[in-house]
Amino acid sequence: MLVIFQNKIIYMPGFPPNSRWELIENYADHCGGIKWTDKRIRAADGTDLAMAVATVPMQKGKCPTDKKDARAHVYVLYFQGNAASIPPRLPDLSWVLRNVSDSHNPDLAPLQMTFVCLSYRGYWTSRGRPSEAGLRLDAEAGARWISDYHKQLYGPDREAPVPMLLLWGQSIGCGVATNLAATGRIPQNLPVRGLLLETPFLSVRTMLETLYPQKWLPYKHLWPFLRNHLDSWTNMKTIAKAAMEKRSPPPKIFIFEAERDELVPPEHAERLLKRCQDLGLPVERVKSPAAFHSDAIMRIEGKRLAALGIVRLTQKTLDVG
Repeated sequence: MLVIFQNKIIYMPGFPPNSRWELIENYADHCGGIKWTDKRIRAADGTDLAMAVATVPMQKGKCPTDKKDARAHVYVLYFQGNAASIPPRLPDLSWVLRNVSDSHNPDLAPLQMTFVCLSYRGYWTSRGRPSEAGLRLDAEAGARWISDYHKQLYGPDREAPVPMLLLWGQSIGCGVATNLAATGRIPQNLPVRGLLLETPFLSVRTMLETLYPQKWLPYKHLWPFLRNHLDSWTNMKTIAKAAMEKRSPPPKIFIFEAERDELVPPEHAERLLKRCQDLGLPVERVKSPAAFHSDAIMRIEGKRLAALGIVRLTQKTLDVG
């Protein structure tokens, strides 16, 4: 049964029961002035997907007088966890956006940041049914939209700001983010510059071993039958190898774990940190104090750390050039 119904076990778009009918406007008063808009895109297989999009200057009050005067335009493509929908997350994400904008880091001005929250197939108002193969297509569609949006915004001018793509994944979204960075079909003008991995796990196989460690239980031995892997451990090697072959700077990694995570043990973040270090990937690891798996950015310190991650990933990318 675990093998047959793995998609329904891993992906829970119908929880809580009202998640498919949430509206952005229901949360607008809690977003602190951040204006989110609903966008529609299509994946390569034709599946209709929903997104929530917002743009802010990366230093408050320092929006470039001419959009082409910006040093770069930062795009954060956000991948949620396995339950609920995008609108209830917007107040917390808006806080992070405001904190980044209020960072008072002169090196980040003038920059623009566009935050793109992708709703997987089957989630919120997106059509289809979720699976890892489908979520790969959804992530690629999000990246294509960003590439097209940047071209429409700035045109073909060579002096236009450079697009800088950061990926933020939460829980299973970390697997979606590393899948996209490792093997995704990403437009050439939009290489992945950084990954913010919130409460990550190594892979679905490793989570089976974590959740069912007892030798007499068969579940951890069912991994050969998995259709969903979300394997960040393997993806890191692919990411490092691709950067070496292209002789380009590898993306920066910011691991953001919850101190009291009741689902993913700290060994996962520790091993992922060591994996990145061994592969030569620039990496940093922080913990959201007293946070559980699903509420890391619901807490003030967690929000600050998420904002710090975006600022650090941006700064390090600018330093490398």
